[in-house]
Amino acid sequence: MKLATLKNDTRDGALVVVSRDLSRYQKVPKIAATLQFALDHWDLVVERLQAVYAALNDNATWDAQPFDQALCHSPLPRAYQWADGSAYINHVELVRKARNVDVPASFYTDPLMYQGGSDSFIGPHDPIWALSEAWGIDLEAEVAVITGDVAMGASAADCADAIRLVMLVNDVSLRNLIPGELLKGFGFFQSKAASAFSPVCVTPDELKDAWRDSKLHLPIQVQINERPFGQPDAGVDMTFNFAQLVAHAARTRELAAGTIIGSGTVSNKQGDLHGSSIENGGVGYCCLAEVRMYETIEQGAPVTPFLHFGDRVRIEMFDAAGASIFGAISQQVAMYEGRTP
Repeated sequence: MKLATLKNDTRDGALVVVSRDLSRYQKVPKIAATLQFALDHWDLVVERLQAVYAALNDNATWDAQPFDQALCHSPLPRAYQWADGSAYINHVELVRKARNVDVPASFYTDPLMYQGGSDSFIGPHDPIWALSEAWGIDLEAEVAVITGDVAMGASAADCADAIRLVMLVNDVSLRNLIPGELLKGFGFFQSKAASAFSPVCVTPDELKDAWRDSKLHLPIQVQINERPFGQPDAGVDMTFNFAQLVAHAARTRELAAGTIIGSGTVSNKQGDLHGSSIENGGVGYCCLAEVRMYETIEQGAPVTPFLHFGDRVRIEMFDAAGASIFGAISQQVAMYEGRTP
């Protein structure tokens, strides 16, 4: 099943069911007005939503409308919790190597995770807002899941069963603000801008055999200014799967339905800088920081700049037949001048 949230005159938008080919949608106000309502009452509404989805795919609905991704908000325009992991240890290893610092042994057994701002996500076609290019504006292409209610101390197996939906995310980072914040010893805050999620989120069964072991085994496609930048496989080199990440988040607290857990930047182990770029036959990268780390390791200093105002980022994932699964995150970097909620 595929679900989306259309923008309207409320903060939480309107839940719609979207056809498998992303061509049509059906409003479902009598079932669930918002995605958060659906998650809060999942067992009561999921079969009815699935029936609408089946009818959409069979062209059996009389009032379906054309689906326009540009009209979407993030599936959850705001969430009770957004926690992002760093499940791809290759990314962490590169960061540490560029700083000439060893990776602690615990990083391979205990996931890294930070708690992000979740009160105001942005739509998948909204601008990446910033006040200054000097902040070091960077994309981070990731996979994320939305959970149902999770008990404190839940096992990884129970957490796997609690995963309701899967989607993509651009976890925007302001790289030049990160070092100062980390020196304070209290983690990210100002260095993490508002995130944008894919137009559509899907139930794990919709992914068929691409979803196994609580991982999504497909390449994530990243473009910058319409040029291929990355296509690493999200199921490769993922040290901690989503069940483990959710269990980590729930170790000392309950998780409410609608909690979003991110994978961290998708990153595959590769050779040197020149062999890892798409132009040279590699799978490329999901953030600019990673190529800058390769440059630091090999050349002593980064060369590739961070994003500039006017640059455009596109993040998407395709199934084995070449069809877009979640729709595209397509964002242009823009100077923030204020906006109406």
